[in-house]
Amino acid sequence: MNGYFRLIHEEGKTGMKLFPPVNGGAPVSIGDVTEYLAMKDIVYDKGLLYKAVGASAEKEMVVLLEKRTTLKERECYKFTISPDNMQVYVRFYAPSIGGEEMTAEELINDLEIRGIRHGILRKEIELCFARTRDYCKDILVAQGTEPVHGKDAYIEYYFNTDRKAKPTLKEDGSVDFFQLNVVQHCDKGDVLAKLIPEDPGESGMNVLGARIRPREVRKAALKYGNNIEISEDNTILTSMVNGHVELVEDSVFVSDVLIVENVDNSTGNIEYDGNVQVNGNVCTNFRVKAQGNVEVNGVVEGAYIEAGENIIIARGMNGMGKGTLKAGGNIVAKFLQSVNAQAKGYIASESILHSTIMAGTEVNVDGKKGFITGGRVCAVNSINVKTLGSAMGADTTVEVGSDPTLAVRLQQLIALVEKENAEIASIQQILRSTKQKLAKGVKLTPEQLKYVQTLAASNQKKAELVSGYMEEIELLQGQTKGKEGACIIVRGSVYPGTRICIGDVSMTVQKESHYCRFVKSRGDVKLTGI
Repeated sequence: MNGYFRLIHEEGKTGMKLFPPVNGGAPVSIGDVTEYLAMKDIVYDKGLLYKAVGASAEKEMVVLLEKRTTLKERECYKFTISPDNMQVYVRFYAPSIGGEEMTAEELINDLEIRGIRHGILRKEIELCFARTRDYCKDILVAQGTEPVHGKDAYIEYYFNTDRKAKPTLKEDGSVDFFQLNVVQHCDKGDVLAKLIPEDPGESGMNVLGARIRPREVRKAALKYGNNIEISEDNTILTSMVNGHVELVEDSVFVSDVLIVENVDNSTGNIEYDGNVQVNGNVCTNFRVKAQGNVEVNGVVEGAYIEAGENIIIARGMNGMGKGTLKAGGNIVAKFLQSVNAQAKGYIASESILHSTIMAGTEVNVDGKKGFITGGRVCAVNSINVKTLGSAMGADTTVEVGSDPTLAVRLQQLIALVEKENAEIASIQQILRSTKQKLAKGVKLTPEQLKYVQTLAASNQKKAELVSGYMEEIELLQGQTKGKEGACIIVRGSVYPGTRICIGDVSMTVQKESHYCRFVKSRGDVKLTGI
């Protein structure tokens, strides 16, 4: 219990009795005492009072305040409301010895008169008055109701939205080109996605009766394309056809797959917005172009195949020096011979012979044979191979650690930023000069004023352009950070004459090595073990 004080009224004088705290309570506060005496308009000797208050921490003290008899004071309290209007505290001050005490109902009525409309703790107040009062202590007598915050809406997808699937390596060392999980097939009637609506939550209320709204929750809606049915309550998407499903920029799409036996004279060239599946072969001089995936279960000859996403060739490709593969995603083939192949993702094969290969991430030649012989193989991050080069001295070059397309774009952006900044500097010089003239009282003609306004608008537009360029530069620089660890890993043998390029440095292998890794270290290509 905290220390407290009471006024003493005797004939010809008024004093104060100070009680020490018990059971670890706080001692009497000089602030409480002086505030109370000021409220009651009682004069006192500061020195005597301060000394008595200090000593009252250890024992009861009596101090003379005035040499006159004042009226007895009733029990009273100090009212405090929190800054957010969510709590009300009262601090009781004891009545004079022999003075009248307050009642619980009196305090409750006072709170209502003070505008407390909500959250008065009646039971706690009544309990407080039913026991020995805690004086000089803040007591909670009203508590507002906190709002119950809701939950954002979200969408559950019933298919794999990760489009970075890779081929599975079997126990015998061969690659399973059919278990790729690249294409997410769906059947008619399949549930594709479900919307879990938002929970708006519940409003709260402060002690003054003002409503407190819960935080705003994010709503969501199902976005979808053709061949999809949405439920009456707009919460469930269902496929209307057999095909494949994918998530593109938060929208669900289901496409029918174009299936043909062979690409030859019976079909002519193929151009399709979705996926293309060829059960047989793609013959020389024919073209297959698809926005999605291209799957070939047979072989590809000297043909041209372009896919917006992945290219999968189950039995490989002999390009005859003119075959071309171009994929916006990954390329997976049993073998690649005399092929020009380019992928924004990875390229995986069991063998690569006399081909030009460009991969945006990595090249993996980890199959049962696992060799790269002849030609040029490039990847941004890494090349993994069992056998590199040839004992017969085939001209073989492998490169990692650079992406020429990104480098060109970065140079373009840097040049644009320099150009725009130079123009901005020129414009700002004119604007500063104009501002100085206006400060000196020079008046501009309407034509001059219009010209200055045009320059100011141009300055703003160019600044926004530069900001956009810098964001793209930062993004591209972030995409190139992984190139620092670029490497070439040989899990078998590398033969002399093979040219190794990592970034801007290169070397030619002089002697046969086994189970090694080529990395860039201190400005040179180094060979290390694995």
